[in-house]
Formats: sequence, C-alpha cells, structure tokens
Amino acid sequence: MLPLWVADMDFKTSSYVEDAIVERALHGIFGYSDSKKEYFDAVAGWMKRHHSFDVKPQWLVKTPGVVFALAMAVKAFTDEGDAVLLQQPVYYPFSEVITDNKRVVVSNDLYLGRDNRYHIDFEDFERKIVDNKIKLFFLCNPHNPTGRVFSKEELTRLGDICLKYGVIVVSDEIHGDFVFRGKHNVFATVKKEFEDICVICTSPSKTFNLASMLVSNIFIPNEQLRKRFCHEIDAAGISQLSAIGLVAAKAAYEKGEEWYEKMHEYVSENISFAKNYIKQNLPGVNVIDSEGTYLLWLDFRNTGIDATELDRRIIYDGKLWLDSGKVFGKEGAGFERINVAAPRKVIKECLDRIKTAVLKADGNYIEFKYALAYLLQDTKTGHKNRI
Repeated sequence: MLPLWVADMDFKTSSYVEDAIVERALHGIFGYSDSKKEYFDAVAGWMKRHHSFDVKPQWLVKTPGVVFALAMAVKAFTDEGDAVLLQQPVYYPFSEVITDNKRVVVSNDLYLGRDNRYHIDFEDFERKIVDNKIKLFFLCNPHNPTGRVFSKEELTRLGDICLKYGVIVVSDEIHGDFVFRGKHNVFATVKKEFEDICVICTSPSKTFNLASMLVSNIFIPNEQLRKRFCHEIDAAGISQLSAIGLVAAKAAYEKGEEWYEKMHEYVSENISFAKNYIKQNLPGVNVIDSEGTYLLWLDFRNTGIDATELDRRIIYDGKLWLDSGKVFGKEGAGFERINVAAPRKVIKECLDRIKTAVLKADGNYIEFKYALAYLLQDTKTGHKNRI
C-alpha cells in the first residue's frame, strides 16, 4: 500500500528544527517544562509577518493539537444535546468531536459551482443557525478537503451572521500557511467585532511537518471565552506540553523561513504536476480548483464508478491508501482526497496507480470516453449489456 491519506508531509523538516531538538535532548533533563517569552515572540512574529495578525500574550493558549482544541470548544461553549454547525464535506474529526461529546452535527453544505470551486450557501447558513439554535460554528479555512480559501467578503458575511445570533466561531486555520492563490485572512482580523466571538486555531504541525510534536497555538481574544476554554483543558487534565515540541515550534517560527519558502514552491509545483497528469491521463476525473492546502480533492463521479466500487479499486487494484470522500460527509461520496506534499516521484507513482485502478474494465485498460462511446453505440443497436 502506498499511503497518501494523512495530512502530514513526506519531507524532512528544517535543519534548524533538527538542531534545536538535538540540543534540547542533550540537555538531558525532561521534567515538567513550559515556554518562555521567546516562544510567544516567535509565534507572534510568524503570525504578524505572514498573516498580519497582531496577537497579545494573554490570548495564547497552547494545546496538544487542534482537534483537541475543537473538542474543548464543544465542551466549553455547548451543552449535551446542542447542535454544532459545520460545512461538509469537511475534515471528519469535526463531526467526531461533536458526536463523541453527545452533541448534534448540523451541516451548511458547501456547493460546487460552475467555476469548479466550492461556495457557501449563506441563506441556508443563517436558516440552520435559527432553526437549530446554534451556539457554536466550526469554520475550516483554508478548507479541508475542498481547498477553498474564503475571501474577506465571504468571511465578513459569515461573521456578521454569527454576530447577529451570538454564535461562537472556532476557526481551524491550520492550513493557513498553504495558500497558492489569493490571501489567507485570519478570521479575527476581518472585523474588529469578530475578536469577541472567535477561537483561532493554528499550529506549526502542517507548515513544518511537526504533527507528532503535539503543539498547537490557540488564540482567544475574548477573556470570558478564554476562561471557559481553559477550564475545560484543566478538567481534561492537561497542563504542560512536551518540552521538545515547544523547542521545535520555536525554532521553526524563528529560523524556518527559507525552508518554508522552498517547500511551498515545491508543493505548488506538485499541485500543477498532479493537475496536468490527471487532465492528460484520467478522463472522467476532475480536480476541484483549489486555492490552498496541500490536499487535492478528486471528483470521480463522471467515471461511472460508484463510490463503493471506487474505494475497492483504489485499495485493491491501485494498492493505495487515500481518504475516501465518504468520510467527509454524504456530499463527499465519489470523491477521494490525496496528499501531494511528497517527493514528485511518489506523486507520479500514486497517480499511475490511480490510472491503473480507475481505467480497469473486465481486465482491460480502456479510456472512459471510449467505453462511454461504445456503450452508447450498443444502446442504439439494442445490445445494452455487451460492455
């Protein structure tokens, strides 16, 4: 099996991060530790340089992961039985932390427009808030798996609706450093009033391939929301994070700029390579036009292969482990998510295997467009089952 499902990269991290980890390991003492002012300065500097987000020290809450932060937000800002709003197809742990905490998932489904990009149905968004008495909304921006980077105008409209009804917005911006078209707008920066209703979730885990370091930086400008959030963290028994993780994150944000720029360029080229390959070799497969993340959202619905058979072919014929679109919600059936943050030869191998799996028909490899033409020809003569 060739795995391109999980959202971390197949690249070694910055050598500055490696050096910082080794130096800390040689210290030899691994008792309870916490970060100093220099850690905040490194994080704040990155957010300011890359996202024009001016953060204050008291806003920062460190957690062992963004999904953990989502779970804490569910517990802090809703009660059992409450509904939580999200936008499917979306990163599946969103739904899991809602249902696992005995809350109800409500989706304002994104829709695929004629421009081959996903869009927000704002009327449905407001209606779902009113009809379900929504207190909490999970925003994913840049959006996983669709790759949308929502515009300032879209975020303003969303935020204004949430302000109107007193909805707290937890904005997962973990892919914010992977924008290839347009600009990532931190939700809290879109409008001053949004600071009072938001929880901004960030992490170096995607940007510098540090997922196992278990460090995320959560910014909560509103003091009352922050207290409620921190209370749930205390109740969960979390105090200090990994000393090694804090050291790695600090080094990444302080010294990882050159590595990040080169990685960003390489991933962008991988995206172009994958799109061109699919256009030339996989008729019937559509790559959704993405603006951010290193994840591609592939639409197989025009191949004539149903979602169950598609998953079987990907796994057993292609020997691939991708993320089946079905896990992102009902709107994801017939899609597959692929991670392209890997060496290009690995991406080509993956795409070759998809070609083998998708173009297979009765042991022969034929292009879908010819199969469709043959089927239509047979239909005219009454021989409908030959293919």
